[in-house]
Amino acid sequence: MITRIIRKRIEQTLSGKKAVLLLGPRQVGKTTMLTDIHTMTPGSLFLDCDEPDVRALLTDATSTSLRAFLGSDRLVIIDEAQRVRNIGLTLKLIIDKLKDLRLIISGSSALELSNDISEPLTGRKTEILMAGISYEEMELFHGSLEETRLLETRLIYGMYPEIISFPDRAEQSLRELTSGYLYKDVFNYQDIRKPELLHNLTEALARQVGMEVSYNELAKLLYSDPGTIGRYIQLLEKSMVIFRLRSFSRNLRNELKKSRKIYFYDNGIRNAVLGDFRPVSLRSDAGMLWENYMLSERLKYNMNHGHYYNTYFWRTKQQQEIDYIEDRNGQLSGYEFKYGPNKAARFSKTFTDEYKPARTETVNVFNYRNFVT
Repeated sequence: MITRIIRKRIEQTLSGKKAVLLLGPRQVGKTTMLTDIHTMTPGSLFLDCDEPDVRALLTDATSTSLRAFLGSDRLVIIDEAQRVRNIGLTLKLIIDKLKDLRLIISGSSALELSNDISEPLTGRKTEILMAGISYEEMELFHGSLEETRLLETRLIYGMYPEIISFPDRAEQSLRELTSGYLYKDVFNYQDIRKPELLHNLTEALARQVGMEVSYNELAKLLYSDPGTIGRYIQLLEKSMVIFRLRSFSRNLRNELKKSRKIYFYDNGIRNAVLGDFRPVSLRSDAGMLWENYMLSERLKYNMNHGHYYNTYFWRTKQQQEIDYIEDRNGQLSGYEFKYGPNKAARFSKTFTDEYKPARTETVNVFNYRNFVT
């Protein structure tokens, strides 16, 4: 079994007496990990809210009924919690009245769950985001040599658990994920009047990975308006389909100040949206695949270890650019991504002279391990 690094963060949070709200897209392994935590923890209770009787016990419950139901347990795991009406108030009662009980709440609908319990659990919970399996987890599982051999496979098919476990049916699984799950949370959470627009927008974003994204241009391309485009992009972000980098700007007058780039949490999902699973050698977007994979793996590494850095890209009106910048408590690190092993990036003297970064590095196929572990 592949050990999920984020499990350690969950256990550390529980020891600090706060409830854990585990959020993440569907099919990334949340339930599998929580089931294992339950199995390995004496005195724990696993509640699956897909079950009608479990939902009935938690719906509009009183502190008395909850104490009778849960009082002898040390850890309670509530999965698919978004299915319970007024779940936020029930969770508040559990935390306030059963003070010795530790609580993990999870669900497939991250949008709906986060919205329902945000206010009732203010100050009572820690949100932890979980994405697909990471490079670091696979390296721990079968070693860096084997994972290096699988690099091109990861660039095409990504890191969802089902894809890693059953590589022979990767294309079919990714098509099922994108058709059955990719937009499900968005459709359940809000009245999406133009589902075709959401699909077309996701495809347009997949073609623009690593490029600056203009809501106005997308609106013209898709015969929509910038407000709708911005709202749909925000929903895709909250569903953990995509993530965004803002442009870095502090001192220089010619810096782009309001631009953004958009990436996918998983390369396989990005390629499935485009319907393109060709080998890297036959593709013109190898650089996009590399940049997306590196950034998604860096994001997972930081999420798994609880690192909270401000992240950006940098570009000027004269086309000087740095792919990725991390701001760690005021110390800047700049990175360029080059898929070709012999390609070296030249970092803009304008940037280095002005901001004096603590580190600049070109991330390529020979040294990328240092960037994602």
